[in-house]
Amino acid sequence: MRSHNQVISEQFGNTAASYLTSAVHAQGADLQELAAYAAAYTQPRILDLGCGGGHASFSMAAHAAEVIAYDLSAQMLEVVRIAAGDRQLHNVTVQQGSADQLPYADASFELVCTRFSAHHWRNLPQALQETARVLKPGGRLVIIDTAAPADVLADTYVQAIELLRDTSHVRNLSMSSWKKLVMQTGLQIELAKSWKLHLDFSTWVARMRTTAPHVTAIQSLWRAAPAEVRDYFALADDYSFDIDTVMVTAIKH
Repeated sequence: MRSHNQVISEQFGNTAASYLTSAVHAQGADLQELAAYAAAYTQPRILDLGCGGGHASFSMAAHAAEVIAYDLSAQMLEVVRIAAGDRQLHNVTVQQGSADQLPYADASFELVCTRFSAHHWRNLPQALQETARVLKPGGRLVIIDTAAPADVLADTYVQAIELLRDTSHVRNLSMSSWKKLVMQTGLQIELAKSWKLHLDFSTWVARMRTTAPHVTAIQSLWRAAPAEVRDYFALADDYSFDIDTVMVTAIKH
């Protein structure tokens, strides 16, 4: 029997290289926004939680004294280490670990971010408390993640297809849930916005190496979905769809 952290490490270790080249992860206006947040500080120390292929770390590195790319997967971190070297980003370092147990002193970072990772975290409230702890006064937390719809029927479908696609999935949160959890840390929310992210079905399942039976099950769920759900996700004939995405930023006073 494997623990949840072992499932995550195996899932993303096996698919590490695909996340470096994934257009969904390597592109997006949110990366430019992260760079702007980094640039708002003078040579900040930055922590990128659940760094994946390292795209958030790379986008902020030009403005930072140090960016620590932090992830459970050793193989993913090796991909990031090599890619940072290829890009001559010598201020990007890697650290293996879990988001809910950060090996850093209080008030260590001006900026902590997480991008497309938090829906895998089992102990999310504890992880957010840890981010608040390691932030300096005046520091900022930036959360970017795929999200749950407020509509309960649409939410049921997205959680089901996410779990079938990737068994390390825990839960996509709604915007209201994100706000509640962040406020419980004592941080002050400054921005909360959402948008739709288009996911091409074939590359979405290929990136995670979803097994054929699970791909079939996802397709079956989509075919069975009522009109309201199909419309909400702009479901296409090839099963591609649009998923909710949120950005929440908060300041430590």
